[in-house]
Amino acid sequence: MSFAGEPRSQELIYDWNEIGRKGRLIPEGVTFFDETLRDGLQNPSVTDPGIEHKLKLVHLMEKIGIDVADIGLPGSSQRAFDDVLRMCREITDNKLKLGVACAGRTVVGDITPMIEISQRAGIPVEVYAFIGSSPIRQLAESWDVDLIAKRSAEAIDVAVKAGLPVAYVTEDTTRTRPEALATLFKVAIDHGASRLCLCDTVGHSTPDGVRNLLNFTKSLIAGMGAKVGVDWHGHNDRGLGLVNAVWALEWGADRVHGTALGIGERVGNAPMELILLNLKLLGMLEDQDLTHLLEYCNVAAEAVGWDVAINYPLVGRDAFRTATGVHAAAIIKAQQKGDSWLADRIYSGVPAGMFGRQQEICIGFMSGASNVNYWLRQRKIEPSKELVDAILAKAKTMPRNLTDEEVLAIVETHRAPAG
Repeated sequence: MSFAGEPRSQELIYDWNEIGRKGRLIPEGVTFFDETLRDGLQNPSVTDPGIEHKLKLVHLMEKIGIDVADIGLPGSSQRAFDDVLRMCREITDNKLKLGVACAGRTVVGDITPMIEISQRAGIPVEVYAFIGSSPIRQLAESWDVDLIAKRSAEAIDVAVKAGLPVAYVTEDTTRTRPEALATLFKVAIDHGASRLCLCDTVGHSTPDGVRNLLNFTKSLIAGMGAKVGVDWHGHNDRGLGLVNAVWALEWGADRVHGTALGIGERVGNAPMELILLNLKLLGMLEDQDLTHLLEYCNVAAEAVGWDVAINYPLVGRDAFRTATGVHAAAIIKAQQKGDSWLADRIYSGVPAGMFGRQQEICIGFMSGASNVNYWLRQRKIEPSKELVDAILAKAKTMPRNLTDEEVLAIVETHRAPAG
């Protein structure tokens, strides 16, 4: 298979990922649900962004192809209500295609603010009504399945009567008994829920668990003769958030949740940018422009006061940097052929240009003359043998890569007149 319609990949890259492929990885028409401004803000180390950052993120979500965004819990505070209303008006005023959702407990007092916002903004708000369902949660809360079903039905009825679509969210779905899920899902569907959201709330699930839960849920829906969408909402406590999200789409979820940079409760959620990146590289999002992914992540990081790890895929400082001589030489040789496609892939499984970045070559203790020549020419400095040797000599004495300022200082020394 080609990478997003690029025929040269078949010629130059043998793709073991495609061996045994049983068909299209994900079905047509899947949607992407962004939780950055809701679950993302539940991370204990983030700052709640000001409204201008939130509005900027809404526009960036539109640009990267997000279908629906959960923009908050309007029942939690007056500030949350005001921010959600402002974002809804921004979407209507700018005629954005981005759909809006809000989260709330299966409590009437959490649903009514969403109804008010929908009416005041003139935009449908999808209600994500959540309640814990696992035995461990039932024990802690002194609940039973009958009580959970009763509260769920009451909340769903309020939203449906107001004409709002409802996604029924069972918290901790991945640790809930099948008989309890069957009861709760049937109640939700009978009362008008249009979606079921399967939650790996504590990051418990493995890919096998994802497959088993999706098969169970799809069979139950089919047995009821219902037409109900299925969401996957996964956390990353085992480090499986990303693979579980992709796996969920393959096994029948038609909507997958994620957050910018994976921020969220504890260690966070499935990272939205990496879900999109991987689906793009698998040829699933051929028409989706992801050149704004980097900006989306950087704005999110700035908005919540988040430090991006230097080795984080796509976004981290080192994602497309190399100082290793062999690697740099191969990239440079490809560029000297006038072949940017080749240069972007020769030592990178992720083509930087597809996502708004570029390959970078720096100078360090593992570098060769190719690194130095490239670095200098990129800055329109003509390399001489003496200059290149001097820079390399300095680099070999250092336990780290040279900074731009250190290299330029050597350049200035060589430019200075003798004596």
